[in-house]
Amino acid sequence: MLISDILKSAKTIAIVGLSNKPDRPSNEVATYLQGKGYRIIPVNPNIEEVLGEKAYPDISSIPKDISVDIVDIFRKSEDVLPHVKEAIEKGRVKVIWMQEGIVNEEAEKLARAHGIEVIMDACMMKSHKLGY
Repeated sequence: MLISDILKSAKTIAIVGLSNKPDRPSNEVATYLQGKGYRIIPVNPNIEEVLGEKAYPDISSIPKDISVDIVDIFRKSEDVLPHVKEAIEKGRVKVIWMQEGIVNEEAEKLARAHGIEVIMDACMMKSHKLGY
């Protein structure tokens, strides 16, 4: 699936590691995506709310009635696998997106084995701006 197709079809993006600090890349990307009409679901155990959305401590805590299209991960490469496992358990997640500098081939293989598209080492905001 092309990145442009992924971005056009997605409506809800869970952002793992979303910070409530405006100067952090995760916050900048989330603010941009929210401004483009995507619903942002913050996933961070250290905050209660950001960008007007309730934050959840992990993907498993996101209510079942919220359908997540993309799980966008802002975590160290070695910390990605548990989030991918949670996304698989949640079900209906179409894409795992690992931001720039984040590569985890084991997580990629697991996600693909469960029919989930994977984008690694790419910024969703930059991809959107470039029209990919």
